[in-house]
Formats: sequence, structure tokens, C-alpha cells
Amino acid sequence: MVTIWVDADACPNPVKEILFKAAERMKVPLKLVANHSIRIPPSRYISVIRVEQGFDVADNYLVERVSANDLVISSDIPLAADALKKGAFVVTPRGEAMTKENIGERLNMRDFFDTLRSSGIQTSGPAALSNQDKHAFSRQLDLWSRQVAKLLD
Repeated sequence: MVTIWVDADACPNPVKEILFKAAERMKVPLKLVANHSIRIPPSRYISVIRVEQGFDVADNYLVERVSANDLVISSDIPLAADALKKGAFVVTPRGEAMTKENIGERLNMRDFFDTLRSSGIQTSGPAALSNQDKHAFSRQLDLWSRQVAKLLD
């Protein structure tokens, strides 16, 4: 059985809503990992896993449990790299697929921006989630579900 794992501390609510509906429709476990309470609809497929506060606690929990062909929703690039190593599919809440082919470049860009910030240069945060982002996310979710269906047949 595959599982959808969500790095839920930073996942936008509209993306969670899409995932709630998808978990019910696909009858797939959806596990939201966070260090705070999250409201979820009543469902036998949806659960919240609350972890302790601390640096990378939620990420480490998720990476320890993710399996091949699971779907991970996160913008955290090191988490994505670790999940990809385990054979999971990784998609950002904006619908960008992270792959073995592009994760190295993403890690390099992350390190570059970390260096800029640590030297005092202000960088802008991400733009608000747009309708285009939500559609891109839905497309990636649908693509994953079709790929997994083929693998499980």
C-alpha cells in the first residue's frame, strides 16, 4: 500500500484540501506530519502525526517511514533528496516535481541562497500560492496516482 506523506508545517491549506479529497477518492492513507495541531476532516484515510518541536524532527520522522512509490509533499529540498533516495515521488505544494535529475541543482540553489542570507543579503520569500500553482499540484497528484496504479497492477 502506498502512502501520501505531507510535510505539513508549511503546507498551504488549499493544498491540504486537495489532498483530503484525493485520499478519500483514491482510498490511500494520507499522513500529515507536523509539530503542531492540524484540523482534518473525519476520515479513515487521513491522520495527523504530531512530532516534537525541533530542527528537522518532522523531516526525520517522515524520511524514516517513507517507502518506494509513496508520494511526499514538501518544499524542503534536503527532505526531498532523502525521500528520492528511498524511491518516493516528491512534489512541492506548487506542483513542481523534484526528481533525481533536478535535485542536485535545487540543493545548490538552496545553498547559494543560504550563503546570501548568512552574509546579510535579504532575499524575498515565496509568492502567494496561485490558482495556477494549485492546478499544477493537482496535475502532479493525478500523474502520481496513474503511475502508482500501473505499478500496482
